[in-house]
Amino acid sequence: MAVTLFRKVDYPLSKLVGDIEQGEIGLPDIQRPFVWPFAKARDLFDSMYKGFPVGYLLFWENANGNGFRQIGVGGKQRKVPRLLIVDGQQRLTSLFAVLRGASVLTEDYQEARIRVAFRPRDHQFEVADAAIERDPEFIADISELWRGDKLRGEFVEEFIARLSASREVMDRERHLLGEAIDRVYDLQNYPFVVLELSADLDEEQVAEVFVRINAQGKSLNQADFILTLLSVFWDEGRHALERFCRDARVPRADGRASSFNHFIRPAPDQMLRVGVGLGFRRARLREVYSILRGKDLDTGEFSEERRDSQFAVLRRAQAQVLDLTHWHEFLKCLVRAGFRSEAMVTSRTTVIYSYVLFLIGRLDMEADAFALRDAIARWFFMASLTGRYTGSAESAMEEDLARLRTISSASSFLSLIDHIVGDSLTEDFWNITLPNNLETSAARTPSRFAYEAALNLLDARVLLSNLRVSELMDPALNPKKTAIERHHLFPKAYLRTLGITETRDTNQVANFALVEWDDNIHIADMAPSDYWPLYAARYAEEELARMLADHALPLEWWAMPYHEFLAERRRLIAGVIRRGFERLCQG
Repeated sequence: MAVTLFRKVDYPLSKLVGDIEQGEIGLPDIQRPFVWPFAKARDLFDSMYKGFPVGYLLFWENANGNGFRQIGVGGKQRKVPRLLIVDGQQRLTSLFAVLRGASVLTEDYQEARIRVAFRPRDHQFEVADAAIERDPEFIADISELWRGDKLRGEFVEEFIARLSASREVMDRERHLLGEAIDRVYDLQNYPFVVLELSADLDEEQVAEVFVRINAQGKSLNQADFILTLLSVFWDEGRHALERFCRDARVPRADGRASSFNHFIRPAPDQMLRVGVGLGFRRARLREVYSILRGKDLDTGEFSEERRDSQFAVLRRAQAQVLDLTHWHEFLKCLVRAGFRSEAMVTSRTTVIYSYVLFLIGRLDMEADAFALRDAIARWFFMASLTGRYTGSAESAMEEDLARLRTISSASSFLSLIDHIVGDSLTEDFWNITLPNNLETSAARTPSRFAYEAALNLLDARVLLSNLRVSELMDPALNPKKTAIERHHLFPKAYLRTLGITETRDTNQVANFALVEWDDNIHIADMAPSDYWPLYAARYAEEELARMLADHALPLEWWAMPYHEFLAERRRLIAGVIRRGFERLCQG
């Protein structure tokens, strides 16, 4: 009979929460740092309330007593835990936080309470908000049930008294409401099945178990697997990634340099991809996971020496990836491409993979800084406009990196970048594909933001304004209302008078232009033939002609049939995008 490396133990929820509170159960550093969205915590309590199974938990008997952290924020460290959580951390964090009213860290590294509300009348769980707090039908925070401030009977009586002040509550309903609240209170006795791994397993074996059980579903991807390995073999590298990503979200209070920026709030797995791309010239993380475990991809054999040498490669690469000088020099490439903020970025993967290419060009090819900036700017413009990394991103990047494996000089690198860009932005793309892509009512499309980037590159003014598009798109501007708005050239109310009401028609990209918000308010629902002459009178003929050209407006557009206008303007917008890109190519 095969020897099992685990035993099955049944725990009531109250025992699990109590052991976490007393330090008997701890959290090892082989876990992802983020908690669930609060809605998932709500769904968890809903499933338990209905008596559904919510999955087993996997613990590890802690033999060495180190390398762990406790659930929650702000609590003092207690004794060395007897059991470490390997799988089920998100569920236990949510349960502990709600039952004890403890704070947790959100995805943005901010402390927050998970406040789950319950409506006894129809047994409904919700994430608490301001409206629910004011609604006497709800218990706005079920944590109060287990806090111990009141006896359960007192809590029920106070709830019914508060509800009775807003409406009549009959005796039978009082009984049913009390039963519903009792059922929530009794969730502390909900039974969990726990599989406890033997203390004889080492950290690498536990990490392997964690990977194997999650590989059967969709709860982890290959980046998570590699982050698990980092926690086992290079914990400071994992924490460096997390610090970099946390600092990218808000500027430092002391004014010191940080990774903060207006383009991307990266996740640790995304910055990991940059290190992998730079160090191993790989995009498929499945292969990198095997490499970092010390596997020879040709023979299939593992060795500690190979594992150590591959981690050394990743260490060197990650140090360059997280270098603030490299990071901010790269972000200048996005500005050079006409992009101004995260609002214009439709694919964070495009940003991440462009950073890989920038680092290869800067560090391995030693390309001239200004030539490299322009080349990566052209690359980012192309990749964003064509959606190069929005489908099979790993495969596309793997192909790009494969081309670079034979390149060893700056001139060859820059030539290859421009060759790929040229092959992507063909005459057919400019004249056929791009106008067709513009036939959409989607609010966030690559072609729309490429058009806005082109306006920045062309130093265009906002329509009917003396201010430049780039000035009003500056993310440093933070007025109460956005300084620039997308205005319906043919207002929706006016189109209704023409019988055009479908959103896919009224909200076409070609029906929008960038104006100052004050103008947008004043134009309101006026017909274009009424408002355009009034505003056009502000400008001399030459100024107005350039404004019409930059904003892709046909001559006498205000008098054109609507659908004819859309078709013509799509063609002209594509032309403006091309002009902007050609300006970028001029250096």
